[in-house]
Amino acid sequence: MGKKQLWMVIAALILVNVLTIAFYQSRVKEASGAAMSEESVATIGKTEISRQDWLNELEAKYGKDVLKEMIDQKVVTETAAKYKIKISDQEVEREFRMLQTTVDPLSQKNHASEKKWKEEIRNTLLLEELLTRDVAVSTKELRRYYAENKSVFKVPTAYHLSHIIVKTKNEATKASKELAHGSSFSALAMERSIEEFSANEGGDIGYITEEDERYPKKYIETAKRLKKGAYSKPLKVEDGYALIKLEGKLNGKSYSFDEVKEQIRRQIALEQMKTPANASTFWDEAGVEWFYGKDKNKD
Repeated sequence: MGKKQLWMVIAALILVNVLTIAFYQSRVKEASGAAMSEESVATIGKTEISRQDWLNELEAKYGKDVLKEMIDQKVVTETAAKYKIKISDQEVEREFRMLQTTVDPLSQKNHASEKKWKEEIRNTLLLEELLTRDVAVSTKELRRYYAENKSVFKVPTAYHLSHIIVKTKNEATKASKELAHGSSFSALAMERSIEEFSANEGGDIGYITEEDERYPKKYIETAKRLKKGAYSKPLKVEDGYALIKLEGKLNGKSYSFDEVKEQIRRQIALEQMKTPANASTFWDEAGVEWFYGKDKNKD
């Protein structure tokens, strides 16, 4: 599974994790004796929506997906342990590093923590290894793939930036003075920036590289001269004037053949598979029984 496919899997887990917390914490409270069914979660005029009605709707819409994801995670973990399959911390760190520089900041923030994100990555890699553990690929083929896809295994230097965009230089100068007097860059971005998407995230635009075409080249040129936590002078941009702040930096790295050969083997093997890669393959072996019967909701 390549970076794009891996991210699709992880992005799909975001909603699951949020809903799991909301739904199952509420169920625990209900089981402990709290009178949840009568509690109102919203009022519309004289009409109320009870917590129980809300939970029933959540269960109807998302309950099956949430439960399946929880089962899949357990199945992968236990089946990997059965076959003594492990994923190294180095592999997890490599995938995490690649994702940091390729996904948008909103998606990153939807993860409860870096630790949780890495757990999801490890689970995905364990599943890939389980599905391909019996597939042998010649060293010659592995090296050919590496030579043809070297750019995939090279992570460029990336700068984690936030920005504030305003219409005039006067507004930018005023914002700069407020920052100099201790105002929060994030708060000012939410209040002043005319770039709505990033403004909602406190100006955070995630990691960008020299190859990134979404933002002006002067962003990277300026970021190279900033220290972590520092912000720039007003920069002329297409929509007006920008202030950028360096939140962090990831130094570029090229991964050697030996570092990624197992990843390549899995990728080649997965590309040859005729069925979708999912944990349901191992449900029977793991002896899974669940609320929804025999339907594994295979895609």
